[in-house]
Amino acid sequence: MIQIQDTILSDDIFEAHFICDLCKCKGQCCVDGESGAPLTKEEYDRIKVILPVIWEELSPKAQELIRTQGIAYNDYDGELVTSIIGGDECVFTYFDEAGVCKCVIDKAYREGRIDVEKPVSCHLYPIRIQKYNDFTAVNYHRWSICKPATKLGRREGVKVYQFLKEPLIRYFGEEWYNEVCEAAKLLEQETGR
Repeated sequence: MIQIQDTILSDDIFEAHFICDLCKCKGQCCVDGESGAPLTKEEYDRIKVILPVIWEELSPKAQELIRTQGIAYNDYDGELVTSIIGGDECVFTYFDEAGVCKCVIDKAYREGRIDVEKPVSCHLYPIRIQKYNDFTAVNYHRWSICKPATKLGRREGVKVYQFLKEPLIRYFGEEWYNEVCEAAKLLEQETGR
């Protein structure tokens, strides 16, 4: 474990390799799981505002579920999460011509049609954030569907914290990320990995 400011990072973030390999996993993390993607209240409010812009890109099943349940619900832990269709994919997903599951919010954001990014919990995956009274835990979540990502990351020599540079800066800020990079260099010198 490594402490950076008021966060504690698991060693895996510095040691494990990772690069999403969508051609192989097909975006399965947006389909499988026990509940939807965790949302902050601010994200929930912002997504509700941009919903009319992306509405026609949502599947008919997603539209129907949003009409009846809304864009989110509180899961069994009481956490606000995106609504999911039939216990499977997030309501904000779509499948491209190759059958890869992608995010409508992310697509609209990257096309410059909205100024709302996809939920930060999605952007940070496979990192999971857990807030406690005195610190925030930053952990690497291992999931069998991400085996292609670990293989590709190993082949390319990219660690989890490197792959997730953009979302980590989005969540914690550039100063924090620079400290992570410094800690990674020191860890590398100490362990030779």
